Amino acid sequence: MFNQRSGFQSLLKDGGKHFSGVDEALIKNIEACKNLAQITKTSLGPYGMNKLIINHLGKHFVTSDTNTMITELEVMHPAAKLIVMAAKAQEQECGDATNLVVSLGGELLQRAEELLKEGIHANDVYKGYELAIDKALESLEKLVCWTCDDLKSTEQLTKCVQTAIASKELGTETVLSKLVAEACVNCMPPTPSKFDTDSVRVTKVQGGYLSQSFVVEGMAIARPTSGMVQSKEKAKVAVYAEGIDLGSTETKGTVLLENADQLMNFTKGEEQKMEEFIRGVRDAGVEVVISGGSISDIALHYMNKYKIMALKISSKFELRRICRTVGATSIIRTGPPIPEECGYVESIKVEEISSQKFSIIKTRDSKISTIVLRSATPNVLDELERAIDNAVHVVRCTALSGKFLPGGGATEIELSHQLQQFGATVPGLEQYAVLKFAEALEVAPKILAENAGHSHVDAITALYAAHEKGEKTAGVDVESSSLVCDAAEKGILDHAKTKEWAIRFTLDAVLTVLKVDQIIMAKQAGGPKGGGDGQRDAD
Repeated sequence: MFNQRSGFQSLLKDGGKHFSGVDEALIKNIEACKNLAQITKTSLGPYGMNKLIINHLGKHFVTSDTNTMITELEVMHPAAKLIVMAAKAQEQECGDATNLVVSLGGELLQRAEELLKEGIHANDVYKGYELAIDKALESLEKLVCWTCDDLKSTEQLTKCVQTAIASKELGTETVLSKLVAEACVNCMPPTPSKFDTDSVRVTKVQGGYLSQSFVVEGMAIARPTSGMVQSKEKAKVAVYAEGIDLGSTETKGTVLLENADQLMNFTKGEEQKMEEFIRGVRDAGVEVVISGGSISDIALHYMNKYKIMALKISSKFELRRICRTVGATSIIRTGPPIPEECGYVESIKVEEISSQKFSIIKTRDSKISTIVLRSATPNVLDELERAIDNAVHVVRCTALSGKFLPGGGATEIELSHQLQQFGATVPGLEQYAVLKFAEALEVAPKILAENAGHSHVDAITALYAAHEKGEKTAGVDVESSSLVCDAAEKGILDHAKTKEWAIRFTLDAVLTVLKVDQIIMAKQAGGPKGGGDGQRDAD
C-alpha cells in the first residue's frame, strides 16, 4: 500500500488522471472551447455556411443551426460541455442567438489565453471580465432603436422576425416572416405575455415551392378521415382518448354454434350496443368524432350510417393540441358526450396537397395556428422549420419585452467602442481584461463581414469610424459592396433581451472555465470495451 506512486496520483485508484496548472489544465480547456467555436463561427449570419452532420444513428443533417450542431455532435470534453450548456440554456430561454454564445465564448477564452501567456493571473482576468459585463449590460439599454408595441399587428411582427429568419435562410425571409406573423397573430392570447410557442405548429409537405405555403387557423393533420364522410361545416366535435371499440373479455373462451340462427345472432348483441352508442353520440348533436386509438369496423359502419365524420389521431400530444384547438375535453369512457365535453369547428375537410391527403381543421378564435410548409426536399423543409422555430421564439420574447437593438454587428461594435473608453479608466491589471473583452465583442461583425466576402479588417475599421461619428446603428452590409449600412433603417434588428441573455450565459460559462485550475478524472466505470464496430471480442 505504501510502496505505490507518489504525489497526487497516490490518492487515486489505478487508471485515475490528474492535470493541474495553467498549461496542463486551463490552456487545454480553453483550446477545447476554441475548437468548438471554430466549428460554429462559419455558420453565423445570412451568408453562414452549412454543416453536414451524420449522427450516431446514421441520420444526415445539413444545417447552419448551432443548436442542432451541438446536440448532434455529442461533445464529450468537460470544458467544451460548459459552452454547450450555455448555448442550450440560451436556446431554452430565447430560442435564438445560440451561435453568438458559442462564438463569443470561444473568442473571450482566446483573449484570456493571451493574457495568461503574458503572465496575468486568471483571477485578474476574471475580475476584469466581470467589470466589463456590468458596463456592457448597462450600455445595452441605451442602444434600443425600436420598440414593438402592438403584438396584434402583422406588420410589426413581420419586422420583429425578419432578421431571425434572414440569418438562417436568406432570400426566404419575406415569405416566411409574413407566414410566421400571420400564424402568431391568429393565436395571440388577449394577454400577449402568455403567448406559447407550442401554439404555432408546422406541417411539412414535400413537393411544390415555398410561395405555395399557407397558414391554417387551426390544424393541418397529415392523414385523411377514416370513414366515407369527407367534410363538415359548423359541427360539434367529440374527442375520445381511448379509441372506439367494444372491449374484449380478459379470458379466452370457446363458443359452440349448433345451427344457422345462432350463427346469425352471434354478433347481434355487440352490433346493437355499438349502434346504441353511435346513435347516442348523434343525438347529442355531434357530427365529428376524433379518436386517440383504433376505430373498429363495426363502429365505422354505424358512423357512416349516421353521417358522422371519423378521424384517428395516433399521437397523444397531437390529440391534446386538437382538444385545445376545438375546445373539447378528452373523453375516456365509451358513451355519448355531455355538452361540456364537446368542442366546435367552423369546418373540417380532407384536402389533397402534393398527392398527399390532409385533414384541415379550421376553428373560430383559434388557440393554435398551423403553417403548411412546402418545398422540394426533406433537408430544405427541416431547415425552414428550424428558421420558423427561431422566429416564433423571437415573438415569444417580444411578448415579454418589445425592445430591439440594431443588428448586423452594430450593437457589438458600439459596446466594444464604449468598453474601450471605459477600460482606459479602470486601474490595475483588470484594465487589460476589460480591453480584451472589448476586442472579443468584435467577433460578430468580423465573422459577418468574412462570411459575406468582405475584408474583416476594412469592415471593422469602417464600423469604428462610423460609430466614432455617432452613428450608433451602423452595422455590416452583407448585401452590397459597401461595408457599412444603417441597420435600423434597413430593418436589421436583434431582440434586446435575447442579446442580453446571450452575453450573460456566455460570460457565466467563460468565468467557470477560467476558475478551473485542476482536472481530476476517476477511472471509467465498467469492464473492458468490446471489439470494434459493435462486434464480439476475439476469443
